[in-house]
Amino acid sequence: MATNIAAQRIKREFKEVIKSEEVAQCSIKVELVNDSCVELKGEIAGPPDTPYEGGNFVLEIKIPETYPFNPPKVKFTTKIWHPNISSVTGAICLDILKDQWYNLVLSINAY
Repeated sequence: MATNIAAQRIKREFKEVIKSEEVAQCSIKVELVNDSCVELKGEIAGPPDTPYEGGNFVLEIKIPETYPFNPPKVKFTTKIWHPNISSVTGAICLDILKDQWYNLVLSINAY
């Protein structure tokens, strides 16, 4: 289970995400799994005028106890072809969710 500080931060960020304009405009859904603040389910509608149009893509999001110092583990459970997504595991293959995460956290906390 996440530490109390991490859990509070996750809950605050979750509320910000579900209320954001970007989520409403882009047909994105996010929900807690079993009322846990460390396991979430996301859904993204395929954007219009793209090869993904008409698709509904489900993501599994797991937040480590060491959040925000370590990134969430995000993977697609819906099969999708994309150069930044593993065709085997569905994991998102971006530096920002791996090696560059800590630099992002530092730059955000600087504000």
